[in-house]
Amino acid sequence: MTKIEDTVRIPPYRFDDPLEEVALQTLNDTYDGRLDKKLGLLICVNEIEEIGEGRLIMGDGASYHNVVFNAVFFKPEQQEIIDGEVIEIAEFGAFVRIGPMDGLVHVSQVTDDYINYDSKRGALLAKESNKTLDEGDLVRSRIIAISLKDNSTKNTKIGLTMRQNGLGRFEWIEEAKEKSKKGKK
Repeated sequence: MTKIEDTVRIPPYRFDDPLEEVALQTLNDTYDGRLDKKLGLLICVNEIEEIGEGRLIMGDGASYHNVVFNAVFFKPEQQEIIDGEVIEIAEFGAFVRIGPMDGLVHVSQVTDDYINYDSKRGALLAKESNKTLDEGDLVRSRIIAISLKDNSTKNTKIGLTMRQNGLGRFEWIEEAKEKSKKGKK
């Protein structure tokens, strides 16, 4: 959680409603989905610590209150290992939903094997190992590149890899664990 200070505008038609409730809703409406390069993507404003006395500005019937509030952010970090769901397969790779953002696993980063794109099925197929990656698969990947731009997620790019031990489709990870156990006996 991160503490933030700002000013919130309370419109006159909301003066009868509880001030903290209106301020919280206004802050969530204002900040929801906002991206900050240092803090990450704001998920929600979850608590108001202080609400200052309201001020009126000439020509505007609303009251303006200084507020101090806590917010929850999601910030992907370089080299972080993260679980997600494959939401789309393309010829060049797989898009993976990681929390409130999406990352891309380029075909060269899926496995050490040669990968083909099956356009009829919408899947990535490994030539030697017969591994497949389909929409809806749950995967574990490592963040290898992050580019946060602007104040929205539209221009955000997150590069992922699954080419290391312990990464990939969950079924692949389990198969590797089983193989490792058999090899030790």
